Amino acid sequence: MSRIYLSPPDLAGTESAAVQRAIDGGWIAPLGPEVDAFETELAAATDRGHGVALSSGTAAIHLALKQAGVGPGTRVLVQSLTFVASVNPVRYLGAEPVLIDSDQATWAMDPILLAEALDRAEREGRPYRAAVVVDLYGQCADYTAIVPLCQQHGVTLIEDAAEAIGATHAGRRAGSFGQSAALSFNGNKIITTSGGGALVTDDAMAATRARFLATQAREPAAHYEHTEMGYNYRLSNLLAALGRAQLADLERRVERRRSHNRFYRGALGDLPGVAFMPEAASSRSTFWLTALTIDPTVAGTDREAVRLHLESLDIEARPVWKPMHLQPLYSEAEMIGGSVSSRLFGHGLCLPSGSNLTDDQRAWIADEIRSVF
Repeated sequence: MSRIYLSPPDLAGTESAAVQRAIDGGWIAPLGPEVDAFETELAAATDRGHGVALSSGTAAIHLALKQAGVGPGTRVLVQSLTFVASVNPVRYLGAEPVLIDSDQATWAMDPILLAEALDRAEREGRPYRAAVVVDLYGQCADYTAIVPLCQQHGVTLIEDAAEAIGATHAGRRAGSFGQSAALSFNGNKIITTSGGGALVTDDAMAATRARFLATQAREPAAHYEHTEMGYNYRLSNLLAALGRAQLADLERRVERRRSHNRFYRGALGDLPGVAFMPEAASSRSTFWLTALTIDPTVAGTDREAVRLHLESLDIEARPVWKPMHLQPLYSEAEMIGGSVSSRLFGHGLCLPSGSNLTDDQRAWIADEIRSVF
């Protein structure tokens, strides 16, 4: 039996025709009509006015931070429980990341700790320039609480929706919160362009500026004219065609992953010490990955025993994100809180959740997990 991956690419069967369409149109260069159409469709999928197709979600965060005025001498709040790409762009710009813990209800940024951090910064006269809030494992953060806090303190909110396209919070789509949002189309995401991402925003000038910076900041001249530093961040026309085919199939992919989550909860929820990542009452998660925790003091086993057993069967499962404050790269960064994300990392496990995972495969996975208990 071939290896079962955590979240492999899922082809809908329409991708080849879409890429061939781009080739037949002669648009092999980095830009073209598929990019334009993909940007329009991404904006619609996130309830935004504008989309900018880019080479990665990291690039989107970088450009969003740059446009927020982040640079040397500024501070940015970033969720600690996340992938490193949420934080690295802060350092790209020479700014200081300040890490903040998660709450139990969403596993995303804790609004109470955020409020305390913003109030303290105001008292000390050391304001934050921006906050990067991550929609973790397909679930939006508590933007009902977070958005007003950022507005009150004049902090630019950037939504890292890399894992959450297709999710909603309080009836609004992931990607619709903050000054701008970042999307990812990496190979393990719900939709993929093999590698790629996007910035979405309601600000037409911000979208135009992002495109300019992402195209090496080339000035509109017959020759190559540059007055400021730019980046090679644009998505190719061929990959945009692939992304359009994937995006058209988004809802099926979301529902399939939600189906996996329902199944795992039903099959494993009675095991001692097992608790699943909660779905907040105001949110509809995509469950990009189904994540659970195993309390070894109750279970009689632990996360690693389960993970290693699955690995012995060529089934990929992974610990939840190692928080940034526990990473050597960011061990010196200021951390606000930390006990929640540390515990989640110590006990948390992500299960195979791809939209092409079969019913038989997930049943086998559940049986093997039960066997460890």
